[in-house]
Amino acid sequence: MDAPEDTSAGAPAAGGDGENPRWDRRRTIGAVVGGVLVLGVVVLLVVGLLNKDLGTSIQDALAQGERPDAPELTLPVLVAADGIGPEGAEVSTADLGDRIVVLNFWASWCAPCEAEAPVLEEVAERYREGGEVVVVGVDVQDLRERALEFIETTGVTFASLRDGTDGAQRAFEVPALPETFVIDTEGGIALKVAGQLTSPEQLTTAIEQLRAEGS
Repeated sequence: MDAPEDTSAGAPAAGGDGENPRWDRRRTIGAVVGGVLVLGVVVLLVVGLLNKDLGTSIQDALAQGERPDAPELTLPVLVAADGIGPEGAEVSTADLGDRIVVLNFWASWCAPCEAEAPVLEEVAERYREGGEVVVVGVDVQDLRERALEFIETTGVTFASLRDGTDGAQRAFEVPALPETFVIDTEGGIALKVAGQLTSPEQLTTAIEQLRAEGS
């Protein structure tokens, strides 16, 4: 008598429809992973499009030879100086409109901010006596105690305001620290310096031009 024919090798998997459940699981997992990757790419594209013009409107205006209006800020005084204060008082940048303002965004954890502090201090000292120009720091993304330690360590003597909500940083379209602006007496931004200052002339050239214009 012949032995029964072995049909197991070619037999369809359980389920009655000829499909392998293990293959189905792999295909499902592959589809899910692929979907997640596609979604991730879409999210990155959307974020990229949304951020494409973020932080560029001021720079674009300056590149076109314009002086965009500086956003008006009202912030508490971290350290008082040069007629800005007292400490803790709310100060509006609109109140500084009769002076040329050097506005510097910084934080205690920012190494380039510490490196450029002597440059800002030199500019502040150079123009302090005349009173036409004022250097003002804006501390962002920071702890107040660390910020005060930074000021003591660097020895800067100009006033600083405190941005506890990052609203000022967003208003001035500051993507990274440090960043410095020179604002004329009518509230227009004449210069934006992204990154660390390495010499006073990066600011004083623009300041002297504004002074010559009577701005």
